[in-house]
Amino acid sequence: MITKKIYLDNNATTALDPRVLRAMLLELEGAPSNPSSIHTYGQRAKQLLYKARKNISTFFNVNPDELIFTSGGTESVNTAIHGLMHSHSTGHIISTSIDHSCVFQTLTLLQKQGYDLTFLEVGLKGAPELSQIENAIRPDTKLIALSIANSETGVMIDLEPIAALCLERKIPLVLDGVAILGKEIFSIPKGVSAMCFSAHKIHGPKGTGLLFLRSNAKFSPLILGGPQENNRRAGTENLAGILGFEEAVAILKETQESYIPKIRKLRDYFEKTLQGIFPHIIINGEGPRVCNISNLSFLHVNGENLLIQLDRNGIMASHGSACSSGSIEPSRILLNMGIPRKQAKGAVRFSFSRLTSQEEVDTCIEVLRTLIPKLTME
Repeated sequence: MITKKIYLDNNATTALDPRVLRAMLLELEGAPSNPSSIHTYGQRAKQLLYKARKNISTFFNVNPDELIFTSGGTESVNTAIHGLMHSHSTGHIISTSIDHSCVFQTLTLLQKQGYDLTFLEVGLKGAPELSQIENAIRPDTKLIALSIANSETGVMIDLEPIAALCLERKIPLVLDGVAILGKEIFSIPKGVSAMCFSAHKIHGPKGTGLLFLRSNAKFSPLILGGPQENNRRAGTENLAGILGFEEAVAILKETQESYIPKIRKLRDYFEKTLQGIFPHIIINGEGPRVCNISNLSFLHVNGENLLIQLDRNGIMASHGSACSSGSIEPSRILLNMGIPRKQAKGAVRFSFSRLTSQEEVDTCIEVLRTLIPKLTME
């Protein structure tokens, strides 16, 4: 039995970096402050908010006024999609059948309200092809919404040419960027109208998100009230969370060039070693992946049982879908990629971070070496 817990579910959330905590405590332990107040405390808070926005915008190489702080990636996605579609009572939207629920469910709701949806089938590769998107565009296409990197398989879209296509056709492009921030170095192409992020996936605080919204985008706010966030998202800003996000981004800027290759090397070592032990393992998602995700199907093994046994041995991973009626159903994303149900039921997602060590990976491999034969079904 492992005495020290091993956390390999970093796509669910990440450990709060001590530097981030210290940055947040400066606000949480300080004087009561609201950036909208005109007194001394309020103006100090306003200056901190301005500095955070400026520093984060510099990291993304965008205008500070193009950033909207939110409660997380889900709110950012909903705000972007609803805000950009608000001026259209009808129209056509393109997405895929494997996007994150915050994209998929939001678009499904719009479909029920009368919008026409095309959900592209991506196959075993795990990402749409440029030609698929181009062929799906119609004269009434009003929006394209995609995830840059799939949260379950890590497979990435070909960002630059897709953005260039949207720019050429003058179609707004909304991107869920939650699973790529801190996992790959990227820039925001001109053809992107909106991109969404979440602090807690990069060792920042929960409850803090970010929406990049192009300055020329035709947009209506989702949340109304006060004039916060340049009249685009009402409500008192979560300043402590924003300062934590700022510090998490600063850490990314300092370290991501060195740690991203290390995570990828560790992930590849994990997969190759396991494939050497268990030749029947399948890596789900054939396209290029972000550095930290390993979605593996252990054939003839029930993924739910494997997760339970891993947890009992001190290792935390994920099945990639939520519990339903007391049992874990196969991932919608894997099934919609055309992966057989039996293979999907045997899938487990291991997701690493810059805090994951070689020792932890080796321990996980040894635990799996012991568990898999015991759990194998005919």
